[in-house]
Amino acid sequence: MSLLNSRSLQFWSEFKRHPVPMVAAFIVLLIILLAVFAPLIAPQDPYDLSSLVLRDGRRAPGYIGQGGYTHILGTDGQGRDLFSAILYGLRISLEMGLLAGAIAFAIGALVGSSAAYVGGRFEAFIMRVIDLQLSFPAILLAFVVAALLGQGKSQLIIALVFSQYAYFVRTAHGAASAERHKDYVEAALSVPMSGWFIVTRHILPNAMPPLIVVATVQVASAISLEATLSFLGVGLPPTEPSLGMLISNGFQYLLSGRYWISIYPGVALIILIMAINLVGDQIRDQLNPRLNK
Repeated sequence: MSLLNSRSLQFWSEFKRHPVPMVAAFIVLLIILLAVFAPLIAPQDPYDLSSLVLRDGRRAPGYIGQGGYTHILGTDGQGRDLFSAILYGLRISLEMGLLAGAIAFAIGALVGSSAAYVGGRFEAFIMRVIDLQLSFPAILLAFVVAALLGQGKSQLIIALVFSQYAYFVRTAHGAASAERHKDYVEAALSVPMSGWFIVTRHILPNAMPPLIVVATVQVASAISLEATLSFLGVGLPPTEPSLGMLISNGFQYLLSGRYWISIYPGVALIILIMAINLVGDQIRDQLNPRLNK
């Protein structure tokens, strides 16, 4: 435990030396807090259709609506307070990204490391399937699965996991293959231990650094995919205003001068994805021994 704490402190000490990733990490933390406490911060519940007033629809930023509060970012076509809708949309985006990323991480890490451990025809079959899947764009796979399953959170998570788990399998297989022939694994094989125990307790923990780097990238990718699918109409239902849905709702008003309906949710989405990617890039640099010299 002391070795783990020492490495964690060393990692954090190195991370703090870089101002841009630190600012990005602060932005990610701030967005998470805003999303978690959205019901307390937002002046309106965008899920409550009874609270929406159509007369407040498409109002410019600063408009005082029927509810008596100021719509600081304006309203969308349904009369939703855009600031409230963005907070709840960030909540959905983070929920989808983190949950889909965690499930894809777990599946990919186990499948990839197991294939490297077992080897032979099983390894060849698994990796040929993964190579075939990686030959298709992730957005295409997610779109097809989401279109087949229909709208909903569970269906969307399945689509995101299906389109992303292959990246974790490929990374886990490469890292586990390097660990498979090391002395500590050979020593574990000489003792009557199960293959599951060797994979989960010996190989997989030592293959974690590259998986962590891929996880940060894939969380940002999952958030982007969710927004894209919602924008295309195959993601979440219209009653749940994700960022992609908010951008889609305002797209038709761009040329009429009501830019805020699409632009502000788009800016929030870009800031979130850029911040996560900047943090992920720094984590990659610190965990990559070739770059960290």
